[in-house]
Amino acid sequence: MSVKPESTSDLFSGPFALGTFEAADSPAAFPGLVDREERVLDLRTALDDSALTMRSLLERWPAVLPRLRELAAGTRSGSRPLEELRVLAPVEPRQIFQSGANYRQHVIDLHVAHRAPDDDRSEEERRAEAAEIMDRRAAEDLPYVFIGLPSSITGPYDDVTLPAWAAKPDWELELAAVIGRPAHQVSAEEALEYVAGYTIANDLTDRATVFRRDMPQIGTDWLRSKNAPGFTPLGPWIVPAESVGDTGDLQLNLKLNGEVMQDESTKDMIFDVARMVSYASQSAQLLPGDLVLTGSPAGNGMHWGRLLRDGDVMESTITGLGTQRTRCVAEES
Repeated sequence: MSVKPESTSDLFSGPFALGTFEAADSPAAFPGLVDREERVLDLRTALDDSALTMRSLLERWPAVLPRLRELAAGTRSGSRPLEELRVLAPVEPRQIFQSGANYRQHVIDLHVAHRAPDDDRSEEERRAEAAEIMDRRAAEDLPYVFIGLPSSITGPYDDVTLPAWAAKPDWELELAAVIGRPAHQVSAEEALEYVAGYTIANDLTDRATVFRRDMPQIGTDWLRSKNAPGFTPLGPWIVPAESVGDTGDLQLNLKLNGEVMQDESTKDMIFDVARMVSYASQSAQLLPGDLVLTGSPAGNGMHWGRLLRDGDVMESTITGLGTQRTRCVAEES
């Protein structure tokens, strides 16, 4: 079972967005163009490519974008109502580049929360220290990027299974850049030229397994804490970068059972999207369809002292990108 969306009206920027869909009368997933009237055009037919997937479309992004504009502006015969279709994760990436500690207020909160036992300074003093560290990071240091697994991806309205072993499952709403051209060692000045569009990701994390207990010197264990099946709800749409415009002031909002938990602007990012994409490309080659997640703002469950439980419903929205709704279901022991 999944939590269905209400309406796409005014929920994505620009004349169209892209998604991946499944129809009840055909089990094959297909890439589609969603218009403002909530109708979906099957791009396999429109682009005369029966084997087309979202990833193969993104591999042709610079060439196909003008055609997508034409399709959005023209008469789309053969389109069908969105309500008749199941919305899947918009793309199956080959690589997911995840980011941590990239929102200033969030990192300051973490710094204050993880006070050493012998630190008797006031909270105000510790916050001032953390703020100074964040300013120095932005000016002199590098982003913190690690690798996620594509098998963690699930759809924007699908249920998320909370593994029985996950003692402290938490939410992390993030802006995700979708790569549209192979990118290797690109500069921050040119990095956004390699971004096809943007989507919503909720990078779920089990806080209890982030750090290794058997050998703390090893550090973080992102495999176990972040990569359970379904731990990365994605979508609903890929909105072209040209429709999103400046990503420097998008609002991220996550509600848990209707109560606002995260509500922050991307202005609070320490490293902006361009620097994140550029940094990831210095070591790896980014491929069309890959995701670059850009970190989560303040307001995670650890901050509120309230982690995810069976039956919880998360509603996540980012300006111009739509809304995803996912329900948590506890795994049976």
